[in-house]
Amino acid sequence: MNDEDITKFAASLRGEVIRTGDASYDEARKLYNGMIDKRPLIIAGCVDVADVITAVNFGRDNKLLLAIRGGGHNGPGLGSCDDGLVIDLSAMNGVRVDPDARTARVGAGCTQGDVDHATHAFGLAVPAGIISTTGIAGLTLSGGHGYLTRKYGLTSDNLIEADVVLADGSFVTASKERNSNLFWALRGGGGNFGVVTSFVFQLHPVSMVFAGPIAWDQDHARTIMQRYREFLPRAPEELGIFLGLKTILSSAPFPEEYWGKRMCLLMCCYDGPEEKGREALAPLLDALPAPWFNWMGMMPYPAVQSMFDGLYPKGMQWYWRGDFVKTLSDAAIDAHLEQAAKTPSELSLMHLYPIDGAVQRIGKEETAWNCRDATWSMVIAGIDPNPQKAGPVTRWTKAYWEAVHPFDLGGAYPNFMMDDEGDARLKAAYGDNYQRLATLKKKYDPTNLFRVNQNIRPAA
Repeated sequence: MNDEDITKFAASLRGEVIRTGDASYDEARKLYNGMIDKRPLIIAGCVDVADVITAVNFGRDNKLLLAIRGGGHNGPGLGSCDDGLVIDLSAMNGVRVDPDARTARVGAGCTQGDVDHATHAFGLAVPAGIISTTGIAGLTLSGGHGYLTRKYGLTSDNLIEADVVLADGSFVTASKERNSNLFWALRGGGGNFGVVTSFVFQLHPVSMVFAGPIAWDQDHARTIMQRYREFLPRAPEELGIFLGLKTILSSAPFPEEYWGKRMCLLMCCYDGPEEKGREALAPLLDALPAPWFNWMGMMPYPAVQSMFDGLYPKGMQWYWRGDFVKTLSDAAIDAHLEQAAKTPSELSLMHLYPIDGAVQRIGKEETAWNCRDATWSMVIAGIDPNPQKAGPVTRWTKAYWEAVHPFDLGGAYPNFMMDDEGDARLKAAYGDNYQRLATLKKKYDPTNLFRVNQNIRPAA
């Protein structure tokens, strides 16, 4: 590449092109995970589909490594690359809600918070994750689970349509009626098949929810985990409730008497009035010891969605591993508790997110997301603001995962995988759907142009 080529490319885009040496370069290349430091050759800020087409063609024709950045929330930093071209979609962040059809067209640069803000005004929501800074594109393309999943399914299960720029620079729309094979692949297959520029989602009536954290001394965690596993299959699907093994942060708003103490957390969100929410939780809470605190209350849905934002700002050190979990045996609980007692930092955690209910009413073969018979999606995350803690949080996460993985299924939610886990893990995540995905990859991206991702290589 020479400066003249890049200058011509920059002149052909409506958005801003940033290159090494520009004053804004270092800020523009920063990633959510501060443990990862990548230096792309060019960052192309796209503002519309025409910009994306131009950028894809430029990258392909000049044999540049391409990385696609939506919300930029990816754990292993797959929204960037070294010495290549980053196609940055963050400026494409418009949301248009159709309240009559209960749908929303969402730009690929949107965060979950952008979507929640737009839909909540109409008393509607799309099922999504638990941190509002999460990019909706990466969340959707690899599945997406959160508080509304038990009732309304994965984020990808609520995808109706997607606009896509393919590797050859062509533009297509994928839905059940048009390019249905591509649509199948987009619902869980990640960013392997093209650059999605906008999504159309089915929305659901969600407004005020009864939600908040309930925390116990981790000394009670064995009992809580046992009761939780027994309670969940009988719980109404309006109740989203994930379990965490964590540490209470030594800062407000947490009571100072609990600072630095290990806890077992139930983070609850009931889609409905407080009275019914309390009734739904009573069979579980009545069988448990008194908690340290119960901060549940009525709140707007976007409030619970953003509750953890302040704890996990951009630039922290992150290393995570995930698994799909079908059963939670007593032996597995013992392994969890042994490892959770060794957390290397106050922010490090283990979460079990329910993926039952509506998720299991869709067949394994109906979308690329294959693991429809698991009960939970687990994540173990070593987190700390100090770069000098990168080694300890990584080692703890790996050791924890190695201790509990024998009790889990073979695959994991792709968004909870780092880029050092190998093809076998990705194939396990997709199971019987992997070969179809590889065949579709060969059709839509035969040269594997889009490979900075949890990569599915084209079928031979």
